[in-house]
Amino acid sequence: MTVLRSLFRQPSALFGLAVVLVVVVLALAAPLVAPFNPDEQMFDGLTLEGAPMPPGGQFLLGTDTLGRDLLSRMLYGARTSLIIGLVANGIAVAIGLFIGIVAGYLRGFMGNVLMRFTDLMMAFPALLLAIVLAALMKPSLWIVAMVIALVNWVQVARIVYTETRGLVERDFIMAERSLGAGHGRILLLHILPHLIPTAIVWGTLGIATTVLLEATLSFLGIGVQPPQPSWGNIIFESQSYFQAAPWLVFFPGMVILLTALAFNLVGDALRDILDPTQRGRG
Repeated sequence: MTVLRSLFRQPSALFGLAVVLVVVVLALAAPLVAPFNPDEQMFDGLTLEGAPMPPGGQFLLGTDTLGRDLLSRMLYGARTSLIIGLVANGIAVAIGLFIGIVAGYLRGFMGNVLMRFTDLMMAFPALLLAIVLAALMKPSLWIVAMVIALVNWVQVARIVYTETRGLVERDFIMAERSLGAGHGRILLLHILPHLIPTAIVWGTLGIATTVLLEATLSFLGIGVQPPQPSWGNIIFESQSYFQAAPWLVFFPGMVILLTALAFNLVGDALRDILDPTQRGRG
Protein backbone atom coordinates (compact mmCIF):
# COMPACT_ATOMS: atom_id res chain seq x y z
CA MET A 1 0.00 0.00 0.00
CA THR A 2 2.90 2.35 0.74
CA VAL A 3 4.25 1.76 -2.76
CA LEU A 4 0.85 2.50 -4.30
CA ARG A 5 0.46 5.71 -2.30
CA SER A 6 3.92 6.80 -3.41
CA LEU A 7 3.05 6.06 -7.04
CA PHE A 8 -0.16 8.07 -6.78
CA ARG A 9 1.82 11.10 -5.60
CA GLN A 10 3.85 11.19 -8.82
CA PRO A 11 1.95 12.62 -11.82
CA SER A 12 4.12 10.83 -14.38
CA ALA A 13 3.71 7.48 -12.63
CA LEU A 14 -0.04 8.07 -12.31
CA PHE A 15 -0.26 8.76 -16.03
CA GLY A 16 1.72 5.59 -16.76
CA LEU A 17 -0.50 3.51 -14.48
CA ALA A 18 -3.62 4.90 -16.14
CA VAL A 19 -2.36 4.05 -19.63
CA VAL A 20 -1.27 0.56 -18.57
CA LEU A 21 -4.63 -0.07 -16.90
CA VAL A 22 -6.56 1.07 -19.97
CA VAL A 23 -4.45 -1.10 -22.31
CA VAL A 24 -4.76 -4.17 -20.07
CA VAL A 25 -8.54 -3.78 -19.60
CA LEU A 26 -9.14 -3.28 -23.33
CA ALA A 27 -6.94 -6.29 -24.16
CA LEU A 28 -8.79 -8.54 -21.71
CA ALA A 29 -12.18 -7.25 -22.86
CA ALA A 30 -11.35 -7.36 -26.59
CA PRO A 31 -14.06 -9.96 -27.43
CA LEU A 32 -16.65 -7.73 -25.72
CA VAL A 33 -15.61 -4.29 -26.95
CA ALA A 34 -14.28 -5.05 -30.44
CA PRO A 35 -16.96 -3.95 -32.94
CA PHE A 36 -16.08 -6.67 -35.47
CA ASN A 37 -14.28 -9.97 -35.80
CA PRO A 38 -10.61 -9.01 -36.30
CA ASP A 39 -10.23 -11.44 -39.22
CA GLU A 40 -13.51 -10.58 -40.98
CA GLN A 41 -13.06 -8.95 -44.38
CA MET A 42 -16.08 -6.68 -44.60
CA PHE A 43 -17.90 -6.26 -47.90
CA ASP A 44 -18.01 -2.49 -47.34
CA GLY A 45 -14.53 -2.36 -45.78
CA LEU A 46 -12.88 -1.08 -48.96
CA THR A 47 -13.61 1.84 -51.26
CA LEU A 48 -14.82 1.31 -54.82
CA GLU A 49 -11.17 1.59 -55.89
CA GLY A 50 -10.17 -1.17 -53.45
CA ALA A 51 -8.42 1.15 -50.99
CA PRO A 52 -8.79 1.00 -47.18
CA MET A 53 -11.63 3.01 -45.67
CA PRO A 54 -10.53 6.12 -43.71
CA PRO A 55 -11.47 6.58 -40.04
CA GLY A 56 -15.08 7.51 -39.39
CA GLY A 57 -18.55 6.07 -39.55
CA GLN A 58 -18.86 2.45 -38.51
CA PHE A 59 -15.07 2.02 -38.77
CA LEU A 60 -13.78 4.36 -36.05
CA LEU A 61 -10.11 3.88 -36.96
CA GLY A 62 -10.68 2.89 -40.57
CA THR A 63 -9.96 -0.45 -42.22
CA ASP A 64 -6.81 -2.19 -43.38
CA THR A 65 -5.75 -3.32 -46.85
CA LEU A 66 -8.07 -6.37 -46.69
CA GLY A 67 -11.12 -4.47 -45.45
CA ARG A 68 -10.77 -5.58 -41.83
CA ASP A 69 -11.67 -3.20 -39.01
CA LEU A 70 -8.46 -1.64 -37.68
CA LEU A 71 -9.83 -0.97 -34.19
CA SER A 72 -10.80 -4.61 -33.72
CA ARG A 73 -7.41 -5.80 -34.89
CA MET A 74 -5.62 -3.39 -32.57
CA LEU A 75 -7.69 -4.54 -29.58
CA TYR A 76 -6.85 -8.18 -30.27
CA GLY A 77 -3.28 -7.17 -31.11
CA ALA A 78 -2.98 -5.69 -27.62
CA ARG A 79 -3.58 -9.18 -26.24
CA THR A 80 -0.78 -10.62 -28.34
CA SER A 81 1.70 -7.87 -27.52
CA LEU A 82 0.96 -7.92 -23.78
CA ILE A 83 1.10 -11.72 -23.56
CA ILE A 84 4.52 -11.71 -25.21
CA GLY A 85 5.62 -8.79 -23.04
CA LEU A 86 4.61 -10.49 -19.79
CA VAL A 87 5.71 -14.02 -20.67
CA ALA A 88 9.00 -13.11 -22.34
CA ASN A 89 9.95 -10.60 -19.69
CA GLY A 90 8.97 -12.94 -16.87
CA ILE A 91 11.21 -15.66 -18.30
CA ALA A 92 14.04 -13.17 -18.87
CA VAL A 93 13.86 -11.92 -15.27
CA ALA A 94 13.80 -15.49 -13.94
CA ILE A 95 16.85 -16.49 -16.01
CA GLY A 96 18.70 -13.31 -15.04
CA LEU A 97 17.91 -13.81 -11.35
CA PHE A 98 19.09 -17.42 -11.39
CA ILE A 99 22.36 -16.77 -13.21
CA GLY A 100 23.11 -13.56 -11.29
CA ILE A 101 22.46 -15.12 -7.87
CA VAL A 102 24.42 -18.30 -8.61
CA ALA A 103 27.39 -16.40 -10.07
CA GLY A 104 27.43 -13.82 -7.28
CA TYR A 105 27.08 -16.36 -4.49
CA LEU A 106 29.46 -19.05 -5.73
CA ARG A 107 32.03 -16.70 -7.27
CA GLY A 108 35.27 -18.52 -8.11
CA PHE A 109 35.49 -20.54 -11.32
CA MET A 110 31.74 -21.14 -11.76
CA GLY A 111 30.90 -17.49 -11.14
CA ASN A 112 33.52 -16.35 -13.65
CA VAL A 113 32.25 -18.78 -16.29
CA LEU A 114 28.65 -17.61 -15.88
CA MET A 115 29.56 -13.93 -16.00
CA ARG A 116 31.89 -14.32 -18.99
CA PHE A 117 28.99 -16.03 -20.77
CA THR A 118 26.77 -13.09 -19.77
CA ASP A 119 29.36 -10.64 -21.11
CA LEU A 120 29.51 -12.62 -24.35
CA MET A 121 25.74 -12.38 -24.74
CA MET A 122 25.84 -8.65 -23.99
CA ALA A 123 28.41 -8.17 -26.76
CA PHE A 124 25.85 -9.19 -29.39
CA PRO A 125 23.28 -6.56 -30.39
CA ALA A 126 19.99 -7.78 -28.91
CA LEU A 127 17.96 -6.99 -32.03
CA LEU A 128 20.41 -8.73 -34.36
CA LEU A 129 20.51 -11.81 -32.13
CA ALA A 130 16.72 -11.88 -31.90
CA ILE A 131 16.43 -11.63 -35.70
CA VAL A 132 18.84 -14.56 -36.16
CA LEU A 133 17.05 -16.74 -33.59
CA ALA A 134 13.61 -15.88 -34.94
CA ALA A 135 14.74 -16.60 -38.50
CA LEU A 136 16.08 -20.04 -37.48
CA MET A 137 12.78 -21.11 -35.88
CA LYS A 138 9.24 -21.07 -37.20
CA PRO A 139 7.77 -17.77 -35.97
CA SER A 140 4.80 -18.02 -33.61
CA LEU A 141 3.60 -16.25 -30.50
CA TRP A 142 5.43 -18.55 -28.08
CA ILE A 143 8.58 -18.83 -30.19
CA VAL A 144 8.78 -15.03 -30.34
CA ALA A 145 8.33 -14.86 -26.55
CA MET A 146 11.13 -17.39 -26.04
CA VAL A 147 13.45 -15.59 -28.47
CA ILE A 148 12.92 -12.25 -26.73
CA ALA A 149 13.50 -13.85 -23.33
CA LEU A 150 16.79 -15.34 -24.52
CA VAL A 151 18.17 -11.94 -25.50
CA ASN A 152 16.79 -9.85 -22.61
CA TRP A 153 18.07 -11.64 -19.48
CA VAL A 154 21.64 -10.37 -19.57
CA GLN A 155 21.04 -6.94 -18.02
CA VAL A 156 19.12 -8.49 -15.13
CA ALA A 157 21.88 -11.05 -14.55
CA ARG A 158 24.56 -8.35 -14.43
CA ILE A 159 22.63 -6.19 -11.92
CA VAL A 160 21.70 -9.17 -9.73
CA TYR A 161 25.28 -10.44 -9.78
CA THR A 162 26.60 -7.11 -8.52
CA GLU A 163 24.00 -6.89 -5.75
CA THR A 164 24.53 -10.51 -4.70
CA ARG A 165 28.30 -9.96 -4.45
CA GLY A 166 27.61 -7.10 -2.03
CA LEU A 167 25.07 -9.08 0.00
CA VAL A 168 27.37 -12.08 0.43
CA GLU A 169 29.86 -9.89 2.31
CA ARG A 170 27.26 -8.47 4.70
CA ASP A 171 27.49 -9.29 8.41
CA PHE A 172 24.11 -11.04 8.61
CA ILE A 173 25.14 -13.50 5.87
CA MET A 174 28.42 -14.19 7.64
CA ALA A 175 26.49 -14.77 10.87
CA GLU A 176 24.17 -17.25 9.18
CA ARG A 177 27.13 -19.17 7.82
CA SER A 178 28.79 -19.27 11.24
CA LEU A 179 25.58 -20.75 12.66
CA GLY A 180 25.74 -23.54 10.09
CA ALA A 181 23.00 -22.39 7.72
CA GLY A 182 23.00 -24.20 4.38
CA HIS A 183 23.40 -22.57 0.99
CA GLY A 184 19.73 -23.06 0.16
CA ARG A 185 18.55 -21.34 3.34
CA ILE A 186 20.91 -18.40 2.81
CA LEU A 187 19.92 -17.97 -0.83
CA LEU A 188 16.15 -18.31 -0.37
CA LEU A 189 15.63 -16.59 2.99
CA HIS A 190 18.36 -13.96 3.14
CA ILE A 191 19.57 -13.06 -0.34
CA LEU A 192 16.57 -13.52 -2.63
CA PRO A 193 14.21 -11.24 -0.60
CA HIS A 194 16.73 -8.39 -0.98
CA LEU A 195 16.66 -8.85 -4.76
CA ILE A 196 12.87 -8.80 -5.15
CA PRO A 197 12.70 -4.97 -5.55
CA THR A 198 15.31 -5.17 -8.31
CA ALA A 199 13.32 -7.93 -10.05
CA ILE A 200 10.10 -5.88 -9.81
CA VAL A 201 11.72 -2.76 -11.25
CA TRP A 202 13.48 -4.56 -14.08
CA GLY A 203 10.37 -6.64 -14.72
CA THR A 204 8.32 -3.48 -15.22
CA LEU A 205 10.92 -1.64 -17.29
CA GLY A 206 11.58 -4.75 -19.37
CA ILE A 207 7.97 -5.00 -20.53
CA ALA A 208 8.40 -1.77 -22.47
CA THR A 209 11.54 -3.12 -24.16
CA THR A 210 9.82 -6.42 -24.87
CA VAL A 211 6.77 -4.79 -26.45
CA LEU A 212 9.04 -2.69 -28.70
CA LEU A 213 11.17 -5.71 -29.65
CA GLU A 214 8.09 -7.79 -30.46
CA ALA A 215 6.75 -4.98 -32.62
CA THR A 216 10.11 -4.73 -34.39
CA LEU A 217 10.29 -8.46 -35.11
CA SER A 218 6.68 -8.53 -36.32
CA PHE A 219 7.33 -5.46 -38.49
CA LEU A 220 10.28 -7.28 -40.06
CA GLY A 221 8.03 -10.26 -40.79
CA ILE A 222 9.72 -12.72 -38.41
CA GLY A 223 7.51 -12.16 -35.39
CA VAL A 224 3.89 -13.12 -34.79
CA GLN A 225 2.49 -14.25 -38.12
CA PRO A 226 -0.78 -13.08 -39.71
CA PRO A 227 -3.71 -13.53 -39.49
CA GLN A 228 -3.07 -13.37 -35.71
CA PRO A 229 -2.89 -9.63 -35.09
CA SER A 230 -0.16 -7.85 -33.18
CA TRP A 231 0.69 -4.17 -33.25
CA GLY A 232 3.92 -4.87 -35.11
CA ASN A 233 2.49 -7.00 -37.90
CA ILE A 234 -0.39 -4.55 -38.39
CA ILE A 235 2.24 -1.97 -39.34
CA PHE A 236 4.15 -4.57 -41.38
CA GLU A 237 1.07 -5.44 -43.44
CA SER A 238 0.28 -1.78 -44.07
CA GLN A 239 3.72 -0.30 -44.77
CA SER A 240 3.15 -0.10 -48.52
CA TYR A 241 0.05 2.07 -47.87
CA PHE A 242 1.89 4.52 -45.62
CA GLN A 243 1.14 7.52 -47.85
CA ALA A 244 -2.27 6.48 -49.14
CA ALA A 245 -3.60 5.31 -45.75
CA PRO A 246 -1.38 6.79 -43.01
CA TRP A 247 -3.83 5.82 -40.24
CA LEU A 248 -2.81 2.17 -40.69
CA VAL A 249 0.66 3.04 -39.40
CA PHE A 250 -0.12 6.02 -37.18
CA PHE A 251 -2.64 4.41 -34.79
CA PRO A 252 -0.72 1.20 -33.97
CA GLY A 253 2.53 3.17 -33.83
CA MET A 254 1.06 5.61 -31.31
CA VAL A 255 -0.29 2.76 -29.17
CA ILE A 256 3.14 1.07 -29.12
CA LEU A 257 4.79 4.37 -28.17
CA LEU A 258 2.28 5.15 -25.39
CA THR A 259 2.42 1.63 -23.95
CA ALA A 260 6.22 1.57 -23.88
CA LEU A 261 6.29 5.07 -22.34
CA ALA A 262 3.74 4.09 -19.70
CA PHE A 263 5.68 1.02 -18.54
CA ASN A 264 8.89 3.06 -18.48
CA LEU A 265 7.28 5.75 -16.32
CA VAL A 266 5.94 3.17 -13.87
CA GLY A 267 9.28 1.34 -13.80
CA ASP A 268 11.21 4.56 -13.14
CA ALA A 269 8.86 5.46 -10.30
CA LEU A 270 9.13 1.98 -8.75
CA ARG A 271 12.92 2.20 -8.94
CA ASP A 272 12.90 5.51 -7.06
CA ILE A 273 10.48 4.17 -4.43
CA LEU A 274 12.03 0.74 -3.84
CA ASP A 275 15.65 1.88 -4.07
CA PRO A 276 16.05 5.60 -3.25
CA THR A 277 19.83 5.37 -3.89
CA GLN A 278 19.02 4.98 -7.61
CA ARG A 279 16.80 8.09 -7.76
CA GLY A 280 17.50 10.21 -10.79
CA ARG A 281 19.64 7.63 -12.56
CA GLY A 282 18.56 6.66 -16.09
